[in-house]
Amino acid sequence: MRRRQDLDNRINLVLRLERSIADNVDMIELGEAEGDSAIVAEAEAALVALKSEVAEHELETLLSGEADANDTFLQINAGAGGTESQDWARMLMRMYIRWAERHGYSVEVLDEHAGEEAGIKSATMQIKGRNAYGWLKTESGVHRLVRISPFDSNARRHTSFASVWVYPVVDDEIDIQVSESDCKIDTYRASGAGGQHINTTDSAVRITHIPTGIVVACQSERSQHKNRSTAWKMLKARLYELELQKQQEKVDAANAKKTDIGWGHQIRSYVLQPYQLVKDLRTGTTSTTPANVLDGDLDEFIQASLAQRVHGGGPDTIEDID
Repeated sequence: MRRRQDLDNRINLVLRLERSIADNVDMIELGEAEGDSAIVAEAEAALVALKSEVAEHELETLLSGEADANDTFLQINAGAGGTESQDWARMLMRMYIRWAERHGYSVEVLDEHAGEEAGIKSATMQIKGRNAYGWLKTESGVHRLVRISPFDSNARRHTSFASVWVYPVVDDEIDIQVSESDCKIDTYRASGAGGQHINTTDSAVRITHIPTGIVVACQSERSQHKNRSTAWKMLKARLYELELQKQQEKVDAANAKKTDIGWGHQIRSYVLQPYQLVKDLRTGTTSTTPANVLDGDLDEFIQASLAQRVHGGGPDTIEDID
């Protein structure tokens, strides 16, 4: 039923766009016949707006992967550098929250560890909305910030790093088998906001997948049972994404490319001083307004990296894996 509804929505979108184009073309012909320049100008403006809408929906056709339509988990970890890197991790967290808000997505913070002085050491969010994973899947990697540090009394320029990891929320249509015997489950007291209860009960859950070393944690709920359920979903999602990443590496090796989107590889630089520039090192896409980018204006970068990934080849489903 969900697949049928999705197809209905796509067909109705095409029909609506066709009607709008035809209606505005008719309006232009009518305005020209009657010498009404206002009607012609209005219809032409509507066609320009339709062109932008069509381009946006055309890009959505790139999101054809098995999990692209799903919600997504987004995890941020501060790199070495103490307070400066932790503040950078917090800036990235805000950037993705603002991006999600711009697109009408909802965001739930599942796990967050605050820095000693400022920022965060790490955070995991769930971004909910259609195609959330599809849009954000190329954001995984290391993000680099260059600026005059507000935490340096000598006002020196600092370079900071933070890692972003994006993986899909796995639904019932994607079957991922995980053996509990391969996992270590720990419970502990949650930290942060939540009042007396959250800090006095072992409600937080951490699951370690021993074969891969993957660790997930959740402390967003007061119930240990709910946190455990969410943590299992996160683990399955990470394992699914890991398989896709392995396949991506095979494709890159076959194409003699070095497009590793995993940990340790820098994908984008954000320079605030001595000049203003954001540059994606994979696509060459740049912006001279980093303040806008850090406020969630990421679409240009996301669209370019998605187009490059699709044209360069890559895995979309588990079935693609040999």
